[in-house]
Amino acid sequence: MGFIRQQEERLAVRFLGWQYQRLNRPLPDEAELEQQARKIVDEAHRIGRERGRNVIAIIKELIADYKK
Repeated sequence: MGFIRQQEERLAVRFLGWQYQRLNRPLPDEAELEQQARKIVDEAHRIGRERGRNVIAIIKELIADYKK
């Protein structure tokens, strides 16, 4: 896995943690957060390829939608 991909996944983990706290939900364990982050980053890359958009912006949108 490349450096940028790792950074995207770390960012997604932080966003997910923030989203859980904002919604007053208990934080899942670290492994679960990392798994969710990987799925979100994969989906963001797929959408980015299809639509030609910024992956970080897509990650933010997906996380916001993921927890609603």
